[in-house]
Amino acid sequence: PSPHATTLKRVRRLSHLLDNAIPLPGGYRIGLDPIIGLLPGGGDLVTGLMSVYIVVEGVRLGMPASTLGRMGTNILLEVILGTIPLFGDLFDVAWKANVKNAALLERHLGSPRPPSLVDRLLGGLIIAALVALVVGVSVLIIELVRWVLGWGV
Repeated sequence: PSPHATTLKRVRRLSHLLDNAIPLPGGYRIGLDPIIGLLPGGGDLVTGLMSVYIVVEGVRLGMPASTLGRMGTNILLEVILGTIPLFGDLFDVAWKANVKNAALLERHLGSPRPPSLVDRLLGGLIIAALVALVVGVSVLIIELVRWVLGWGV
């Protein structure tokens, strides 16, 4: 087996759990991401950080910065649009950022190239930006819920 087989298996399992684990009537599948994401602030924080893990593995496996940027964009869209009531929940169900990112990682492993220093540096910046985004959006949602409910005002 490939030296990266264990990592790829772990990423596939996580992306399946987050995006496709639960079969619905009609053949469509959803994962835990949109369900956990229903918890204001905290749910998006948990699933967002789990999504960032796939990007971390991409950096570790030497993916080019351009592909890591696409992975980051997939997460960015899911996190930002996922905060919009009702539409965001439907978007989370349909977008499946984790499955998309696992496919990008798998495609890279099919024809890897050595990462440059720029790829590594930009990969680290992408991860830092994604973590800041996920945490920042979660804090804003939690504060908004507290304000709406009149807690801590």
